[in-house]
Amino acid sequence: MFETLLLNFLFLLFPVLIFLIFFENRAHSYNSKILVLLSAVTMILCIAKPIKLEIGFIFDLRYIPFIIVALFGGYANVLPLYVVLNIYRFYLGGGGTVQSFLFSTAVLIIVPILSKRFLKLNSKRRIISATVVSFVTMSAYLVILGFIVGTLDRNFWILALNVLTTCVGVMSIIMILIEQILTNIKNRERILQSERLNVVSELAASVSHEIRNPLTVTSGFLQLLYKSKTITPEEKSFVELSLQELNRAERIVSDYLLFAKPQSENMVYSNMKAESEYTKNIITAYASIHKVEVKFSFNNSLNKHYDRNQIQQCLINLYKNGIEAMKDKGGGTLFIDISESKQNIIISIRDTGIGMTKEEISRLGKPYYSTKEEGTGLGMLMAYSSINKVKGNIEVDSVKGKGTTFLITIPT
Repeated sequence: MFETLLLNFLFLLFPVLIFLIFFENRAHSYNSKILVLLSAVTMILCIAKPIKLEIGFIFDLRYIPFIIVALFGGYANVLPLYVVLNIYRFYLGGGGTVQSFLFSTAVLIIVPILSKRFLKLNSKRRIISATVVSFVTMSAYLVILGFIVGTLDRNFWILALNVLTTCVGVMSIIMILIEQILTNIKNRERILQSERLNVVSELAASVSHEIRNPLTVTSGFLQLLYKSKTITPEEKSFVELSLQELNRAERIVSDYLLFAKPQSENMVYSNMKAESEYTKNIITAYASIHKVEVKFSFNNSLNKHYDRNQIQQCLINLYKNGIEAMKDKGGGTLFIDISESKQNIIISIRDTGIGMTKEEISRLGKPYYSTKEEGTGLGMLMAYSSINKVKGNIEVDSVKGKGTTFLITIPT
């Protein structure tokens, strides 16, 4: 029994090891279909090599990958596993085939319902939840088996003890490994993003000041030329266009300068109330133009050192993006909530706009990427940079066509 149990455990480690070897360093290149395929192979191997008890009963761990895929992937990903499981089980034949089909159908219907709520949990709670689901599932299986057998003798209770302890223990170990992989991927992305922001910050600090000087001189001479009475109206219009473009270039340079290190004269130690109310008042008129209602709430007593100008610009950029995401829908509501939780300042900015896909979310904060046709991506890059400088974190939750939520967590 012990040798077969270790073999089944090795089968369950198969998808995890394949992912670690071939895909962990390329987090965005793997496809969910590959993971489903690996899980299907694992299920077949578990069914082919069941665990045999000395009392005569046999059981296997087929439902562990089935439950994991159902919780992480929902109906779309677990349905192929359901088909593979039952085709192979009917191919093997023997007693319990119909019961296996009915039980797997019940698991298929019930477990994926929990997927959306499961994915919103933190790492520790996901491990506990998956373990509980595994325990409940196998308990239900044993109850049904008890009714079929008709007698709950000593052999049945030995089977129940072995099944429950094995499934719960193995599920816990596999989930810990999966969550550690996911944590490593997130940490790697966070480090890469931090490096990108540092590069942009250094580039902005070194280049922007040098560009500003010729821009200022050129603008000054053009303004003198514009006031001249010897140039024609047509030439005057050319000068006016040139001044407008110089002003636009000046604004772009100013955006880049915001990536530089915080200025000491702008550093404050506060709970962000003044900055949040100031930015809310600034954006209200812009929201009104686009028929967007702003709902603001503030409930934070925690203080933090930060650059006032950078935080203000960060909030304005996020508010503006939310408003612009709703203008194509004829308006909506921008919810701004600033609160505290476990020594963290929590800023929630939610809109009811057009939303984003997972691909669009994954590219947010990267240089030169924007979901807007005329956007440069600098505003979002600046927002990520500002939050990164206060050791904060930005999480984005979005549903296409329904809206987006930016959840900013700043430790104090």
